Amino acid sequence: MTDSIEFVLNGRRHRLSREQVEQGLAGVSPEGIQKHAVRVNGTWFPVRQAFEIALKVPRAQFISHAARRHLGALGFELRGKIEARDEAAAVVAAQPLSRPAQPDESWHTEANVQAAVVAFLAADGWRILSVANTASRERGTDIVAARDGQTLGVEVKGFPSKAYADPARAHETKRAQPSTQAGHWYAGAVLFAMRQRNREPEWRSVIALPDFARYRSLYAETTGSLETLGIEVWWVSEDGTVAVG
Repeated sequence: MTDSIEFVLNGRRHRLSREQVEQGLAGVSPEGIQKHAVRVNGTWFPVRQAFEIALKVPRAQFISHAARRHLGALGFELRGKIEARDEAAAVVAAQPLSRPAQPDESWHTEANVQAAVVAFLAADGWRILSVANTASRERGTDIVAARDGQTLGVEVKGFPSKAYADPARAHETKRAQPSTQAGHWYAGAVLFAMRQRNREPEWRSVIALPDFARYRSLYAETTGSLETLGIEVWWVSEDGTVAVG
């Protein structure tokens, strides 16, 4: 598991650590749990209560999906089925139309896919060695983890949205269709994984992608070559489940 994470929430950068969460919730009585819960200090809390207290950000400024994602990335045990699409739609509907556009919070952004994989690895006993900052387009391997003498290098890609994630360009229409752009992103991920195999031949080389039909189609066309190169592809679903291979 990782000790701390950095992320962007509503356009602001935050850092959160396991220690902050555990200290913040020490002695706190849990509220009633509706759907989503996180276990901290041996007690189950609603994820939004836990995230609000630990991060010191009002719960009206985030959804349960975001709270789950970041707490899960820190290795905390979670329970409750996610219904991100419905929940996000309800939050958007409740916001005034004059509110400035916010960065893309879709489940299939690169940051969200990365967080799901980190949470999966931590729960599976991997030690997270490094996590790249996707918001700043930090260079290098997106996730490096180790377990039982084995090192894993993961290149993460999201799936393109129809609108720009940058609030300043929210009013613009993208020239490239998401399907076309996804092809470029997939090619870039494969090239990175190939280079990583060359640099670190002893590592397991993985590409993590959100589970979209377009990516599945591209993978079907390149499966044999990727297997020959020893490159794995993992699939991340909307509820944060990670399918290996």
